[in-house]
Amino acid sequence: MPSEYCANSNQRRMRCKTSENSRFGNKSHQLVLLIYEATANVHERKFPGLSSQIRRAAASIPANIAEGCGHAGSRELSRFLGIAVASAFEVSYHLQLATDLGMISKTDYARLDARTDLVTRMLSSLLSKVRHSADLRERKRPTRTPRSIAVDEQPQLTK
Repeated sequence: MPSEYCANSNQRRMRCKTSENSRFGNKSHQLVLLIYEATANVHERKFPGLSSQIRRAAASIPANIAEGCGHAGSRELSRFLGIAVASAFEVSYHLQLATDLGMISKTDYARLDARTDLVTRMLSSLLSKVRHSADLRERKRPTRTPRSIAVDEQPQLTK
């Protein structure tokens, strides 16, 4: 998924839709489905908004991966992957809270927390690779030196 593999944005979208993104996207999508399943029978009056917040944070992970792939540059991909990682940390906290409040079972918590941890580690690794490849590209760019214009030279005007 790092953009060094792609010469233009169309190739990049193709790359994002295929190999690595399908793996990351699939793992995070499965996490969302598991969270929806675990929170399906939650009574909203007893836990107002918590199941909804967990679901939104979880769905934000694959959504930000996809959105990052839709942008042309590594800087934007990096930004959205960072948001996805932050959402994974948010999910982790909300799962702990839901367990402590008795909203989800300890068994469900262990399963969901392990999956959240896996997704977080995978995304953190990918984010590090994307940032590293972007840094390498920045270092390889030749520095542009401005062409000085002599005092008596007239700038060229184009019509």
